[in-house]
Amino acid sequence: MTKTTRIKVEATVNAPVEKVWKAWNTPADIVQWNSPDPSWHCPSSENDLISGGKFKNRMEAKDGSFGFDFEGTYDTVELHKEITYTMSDGRKATTLFSGQNGETLIETTFDAETENDPEFQRQGWQAILNSFVSYVESKNQ
Repeated sequence: MTKTTRIKVEATVNAPVEKVWKAWNTPADIVQWNSPDPSWHCPSSENDLISGGKFKNRMEAKDGSFGFDFEGTYDTVELHKEITYTMSDGRKATTLFSGQNGETLIETTFDAETENDPEFQRQGWQAILNSFVSYVESKNQ
């Protein structure tokens, strides 16, 4: 059996954990920040944030050349602390939220898929996380 490569991305948001958590999990916010760069967008988001609940975010290239549903089922939801889920292809991801002094550290660790280079995957997930940070901090002004 092949060992699964785990990838970690992280960022600090200049906002309290309650605001960060809300923006991370509210579909109206998710569609605003959930893309790796300006050529992509997230036209729709569904989120049932409970253990056993499901999420689905539609990811599309703005030129219509490619799109996919990023979806999965929540395994663990601990308010303002942890979200663990299983993606539709069976891979796992965990996001931890650590709030302190009005800032929030977000750390996501996920199983790499086998089609793309792990560094490419890390860069894509980091770009989405950076987009999230920009979105929340611009709302927080």
